[in-house]
Amino acid sequence: MEIRIEKLFSRLKENNIQPFYLETKEEAVDLVSQLLNEGDTVTNGGSVSLVECGIIEHLKCGRYNFLDREAADRSEQDFREHLLKAMDADAYFCSSNAVTEAGELYNVDGNANRISAISYGPKSVIMVVGKNKIVKNIDEAVKRVKTISAPQICKQRGRNTYCKETGSCISIVDGDTNMTSGCNSHERACCSFLVTGRQRVKDRIKVILINEILGY
Repeated sequence: MEIRIEKLFSRLKENNIQPFYLETKEEAVDLVSQLLNEGDTVTNGGSVSLVECGIIEHLKCGRYNFLDREAADRSEQDFREHLLKAMDADAYFCSSNAVTEAGELYNVDGNANRISAISYGPKSVIMVVGKNKIVKNIDEAVKRVKTISAPQICKQRGRNTYCKETGSCISIVDGDTNMTSGCNSHERACCSFLVTGRQRVKDRIKVILINEILGY
């Protein structure tokens, strides 16, 4: 393990966040199965990293009570009920938009259901994070979302946003360093912002860092 990652793990532990290290994404499913119990209620936020690691398919294997966001009725009321059930899950899976060297987790949402679950609700939050998401500090985390994560998410989902067309948030072009600045599109992916530092419940949040480039 690199010295940089060893130092990051030390900071995560200081923040009561439990870190795990894997060399390859192929090892992820085995570790996840060790972290879960048969019959657990599990669900996930949107995450390319989880798909790339085969974790979504594993959650559908029948061992768990999987609340499938993709199969949920998309009517406003029914989808809201699905998201509320997710808040009481035994384990909530997602990635993190960035992890700072100080052991902070930085996440940005459109609907805020993912950052709500990270903050409070599910008994366990399990984040699967590629090494490409490690940044020096919050300023770099903000820039990463504005120039990498948000543009690619908006392009993937066909959102009508400035960053989808240009590959960068309009605030970057304008020289505006404010975290919440951006376009005025109602389809923008950057509406709510969460910096997760020290955790009150030790090891509730788990970070599985994989030594590969994953997701956005």
